[in-house]
Amino acid sequence: MALELRQQLKLSQQLVMTPQLQQAIKLLQLSRLELMETVQQELLENPFLEEGFEEAESERESPENAQPAEAEGVVHEMPSDEKSLQREADWDNYLGDFASASRQSQMREHEALDEGLSFEARLTAKPSLDGHLAWQTRLSNFTEEEKEIAENIIGNLNSSGYLSSTVDEIAHVTGSTPEAVESVLLRVQRFDPVGVAARDPRECLLVQLDVYGYDDPILLSLVSDHLEDLEKKRYKPLARKFKISLEELREYLDIIQTLDPMPGSSFGSGEPMYVSPDAYVYKFDDNFVIVLNEDGLPRLQLNSLYMDSLQGGKGKDKDYFQEKVRSAVWLMKSLYQRQRTLYKVIESIVRFQRDFFEEGVTHLRPLILKDVADDIGMHESTVSRITTNKYVATPHGIFELKFFFNSALSLDDGSEVGSESVKALIKQLIGEEDAKQPLSDERIVDILKDKLQVNIARRTVAKYRTALNIPSSSKRKQIF
Repeated sequence: MALELRQQLKLSQQLVMTPQLQQAIKLLQLSRLELMETVQQELLENPFLEEGFEEAESERESPENAQPAEAEGVVHEMPSDEKSLQREADWDNYLGDFASASRQSQMREHEALDEGLSFEARLTAKPSLDGHLAWQTRLSNFTEEEKEIAENIIGNLNSSGYLSSTVDEIAHVTGSTPEAVESVLLRVQRFDPVGVAARDPRECLLVQLDVYGYDDPILLSLVSDHLEDLEKKRYKPLARKFKISLEELREYLDIIQTLDPMPGSSFGSGEPMYVSPDAYVYKFDDNFVIVLNEDGLPRLQLNSLYMDSLQGGKGKDKDYFQEKVRSAVWLMKSLYQRQRTLYKVIESIVRFQRDFFEEGVTHLRPLILKDVADDIGMHESTVSRITTNKYVATPHGIFELKFFFNSALSLDDGSEVGSESVKALIKQLIGEEDAKQPLSDERIVDILKDKLQVNIARRTVAKYRTALNIPSSSKRKQIF
């Protein structure tokens, strides 16, 4: 069979992900802080973009309005002797010993400001667990070999302060014996925080009891052999075993509760995440008003100076200028479209979830992405992207937009209720229960069915309770 080369015309339509379209999709799913960083980066890279500044109200005041005030004597000038006092007064000498800071610290602060250091550059860093233990290692009476072992132990600690490697592994890495590693490990475990570098919670608590001087055999036996019984609150068998009363057992439990089972948790490296809402929803009369949060988001405009130079550009310079102008215009349009889409989605959510904004979480209705997409005439993927990492401030607190989308549960009358509403009801019931007789999952099912007509299975209650980080009834029960 002969092979031949042919040319053929074909007309077809296909979706092409241009760089501009990819940028617009990326802007949709960015959080507010990430959006501000992206805009600031684009301002640095694109010379045709600049931040527009609005004139202050005081600067907009016309000089005609200011002249009568001066004529009537409203504006008073400062006397010449007071002007000279402000200009020539030596305030440092005047304050003297009454200043809040010493002369040396004031001079160092002025020197730092003269060097151009920012306020953040002069702040101390938050101490880490590794750095805190390494500092104590350098202050301890360790030999060079022991110091190497201690550094290896510190380097194998997890975020809770527990040792994640075995003694044999550390001995193999450092080229020492397991006995030498064990000796150094015992000394490191008595560093601050006490109990760090333990291999399990039992060893961690025993080290703390030893350092704090507790030598009661019943207390040591409770920690070394019966931690699981204490966790499951098997108090009566323990009291019978040690031949003590429940009140005496309670005293031992009070001592154990003063110990720290995770000594390294206070040195966590994670910084708190602060949520900045993308929009605010206020109630005004009988309506809800949506206000987008544009605080800190620069208002972009084209640089007039570079736009004038675009007219005289030629060759490669003109191509570069036109590309940057197109990029700037597309970014401004994408930002406008993002804010417009966000407003429409929040407006639709307010319409669907009006009972929530009126009453609270217990009145949250079932809602899916398709409902909002059909309401505003957009695709579900667009709604999914615009609700990712976005938060709204409501009269009942700050919530993520994804929170308003939840599945439906059937009621006896044929209506439906949102799963988040049921979670809030379960949390409310558990919060109001008797601590000595907590509600079981079966009892919660009966209460929801009898009083609220919510048909729900016991395993569903257990799943919702686990999602709310609420322990079972046996662990919530208080014996004392």
